[in-house]
Amino acid sequence: MWPVKLSENFSRDADFVAGLCCCTAVFWHYNMKTPRRSFLAAGLGVSLISVLSPKPQAAAVKTKLPAKGLKKADLPTPALLVDLDLFEANVRFLAEHCKQAGCGFRPHAKTHKCPEIARRQMAAGARGICVATVPEAEAMVAAGISGVHLTSPIVDQNKIGRMIDLARKGRGLMLAVGHAREVALLAEAAEHRGVSLDLLIDIDVGDRRTGILPGQPALELARQIAKCRRLRLRGTQAYSGASTHVRGFAEREKTSRGVLAKAVETRSLLSKEGFDMGILSGGSTGTYNIDAGTLTELQVGSYVFMDVNYRVIGGKNGSETYTDFHPSLTVLTTVVNATHSDQVSVDAGIKAFATDVQEKPEPRSWPGISYRRFGDEFGAITVAPGAKLPQIGDRLEFIVSHCDPTVNLYDRIYATRGDKVEEIWPIAARREFAG
Repeated sequence: MWPVKLSENFSRDADFVAGLCCCTAVFWHYNMKTPRRSFLAAGLGVSLISVLSPKPQAAAVKTKLPAKGLKKADLPTPALLVDLDLFEANVRFLAEHCKQAGCGFRPHAKTHKCPEIARRQMAAGARGICVATVPEAEAMVAAGISGVHLTSPIVDQNKIGRMIDLARKGRGLMLAVGHAREVALLAEAAEHRGVSLDLLIDIDVGDRRTGILPGQPALELARQIAKCRRLRLRGTQAYSGASTHVRGFAEREKTSRGVLAKAVETRSLLSKEGFDMGILSGGSTGTYNIDAGTLTELQVGSYVFMDVNYRVIGGKNGSETYTDFHPSLTVLTTVVNATHSDQVSVDAGIKAFATDVQEKPEPRSWPGISYRRFGDEFGAITVAPGAKLPQIGDRLEFIVSHCDPTVNLYDRIYATRGDKVEEIWPIAARREFAG
């Protein structure tokens, strides 16, 4: 073999790749005695795919697909569903809460990875959309979403280059930074490409995961940013993952207020030094009604879907179940085996539900049944005494245990109203975005 170096944009090398495929086919024919028609078809097929594949930058972004009269009964299972009535109620409730509290919101797309959902959040008044990965940012910008904010650090040249490209296209793009090395890399790339970047300083308020320590370390980072001609400081970010799932509202409030106090003090310190601190971004679905008075914008994510992991944290009214938002996301599954009298099997197992939390999926409308994992493709359903066991062919919906990683297992969401599928939403940012 010989060394081959492709350019950064693979699609620009389509002609070269086509020729290379043909050469490979010829080599295979003469060395492996492949029939002439087979090797020509193989070489030509791969070549045409390479040549005709659209460039990612030019590809049309489809945020929704027609349902064409589909009903739930028509869907292959397991399938990921969102109940539009409940979903829309969640979107309205959060928007109204923020309006009343005088707080903005920039919802986190790491929950749904879906441009169509981001569109609806923007229509409800969101300032923009938060993302956790570069592919998520690319998918949102390609769909025309403005105000995209990357909340996670990036330090490799490839990702930095891609964000620089997005900064040329996206309106209101921001990045969170929490280390001097990251600032230096962004400054160098921005200067080289002639692009300006808006930044938020990510404050580590106790999670020990990302961000700079509060106080003086954050101030030194702000001073470094100020020396970079192409970097603009817009404020700070402070997320407390440790607060969001604290059980019991009073304890959750105490925890969140305690950690956010560090961010407030740091913001005040930087403001006194003359830095622009217009944004203090953070918060979560579990603390939205605690943090709205402290933050200028909320990075809520799971509120659009909800899950069992959130429902057990308890509500402000003292209830054990958190009911501020409705569980709109479910997995539809089918009973595929009913051989035994005490349990049945469904076609949704480990590959259909996230398994990172201890809570199990809960049935939506079949009382008395319980789900447990039963393998990669299967789940086991048992019933409480006196409850009815589902029969083979029955279809069941389960509220998911943890929405974010469950969504990541699917390619699309079926948006339903009653038994009707109104739209199909591609989960465009589930993998490396390609248009």
